[in-house]
Amino acid sequence: MASLKDMRNRIASTKATQKITKAMQMVAASKLRRAQAAAEIARPYAERMEHVLGNIAASVAGSESAPKLLAGTGRDQVHLLVVCTGERGLAGAFNSAIVRLARERISTLVGQGKEVKILTVGRKGNEQLRRLYERQIVKATDMRGVRSIGFADAQKIAAMVLDMYEDGGFDICTLFYSQFKSVIAQIPTAQQIIPASVAAPAANAEETNGARAAYEYEPEEEDILTELLPRYVATQIYRALLENQASFYGSQMSAMDNATRNAGEMIRKQTLTYNRTRQAMITKELIEIISGAEAL
Repeated sequence: MASLKDMRNRIASTKATQKITKAMQMVAASKLRRAQAAAEIARPYAERMEHVLGNIAASVAGSESAPKLLAGTGRDQVHLLVVCTGERGLAGAFNSAIVRLARERISTLVGQGKEVKILTVGRKGNEQLRRLYERQIVKATDMRGVRSIGFADAQKIAAMVLDMYEDGGFDICTLFYSQFKSVIAQIPTAQQIIPASVAAPAANAEETNGARAAYEYEPEEEDILTELLPRYVATQIYRALLENQASFYGSQMSAMDNATRNAGEMIRKQTLTYNRTRQAMITKELIEIISGAEAL
């Protein structure tokens, strides 16, 4: 049985841990507000860009002059997976959920005889994937030195992806990240970004009752797509980074709240055990004193 001193040290250690988890919870809560606002602001821009690209892409569908980023290479043999995770842990299943989705996709592609390449964004994803797929990881980048995620950070990652695509490094690129829904709900998501998977927008009520509107573009559709598609890739990566940041802080806030509650429960049980042990020792000493007195 542990001594009373060991029990006191254990209780003090648990209380110190509880203070740390409580502080981390409060920090994550304050950062979550800004990260959530940034993610929500970026969503309409990304969705609107998809809408515009869908309109333009519908007019050049099947054209031989369609940009390579839209038409693709005509093959699907080599797949690049861009896996975005966090730089730190202590965030529940946030990192593991994204990596699990990527592993499932890798297993499926390898089972189909496809070649898989991996680009990791974030230290935790790189550490987990490196255990099984070290040879498939072609590039790894982290955001440890970035205090506030900006569009320029996404452009750097997009430039690496686009350079690989221009050099014939892959045929299809899929982006993995966690979409933020709420503090307790983050959805691991896989999104194909190369070739751009944009569908033509549904016809509105006016177009349904009459003829569909015809658009004329200046310059030509192919020229517009050549300029917009690289920006579309960067925009989707930027959105993924912001969604990931909000999801990380939401998951960390929830995990630290659970840890703080568990620490409180442990302190209660340890204190109860300490008091019982102390009372038993006092009772034993009293019995020994009384027994000694009676013997005299």
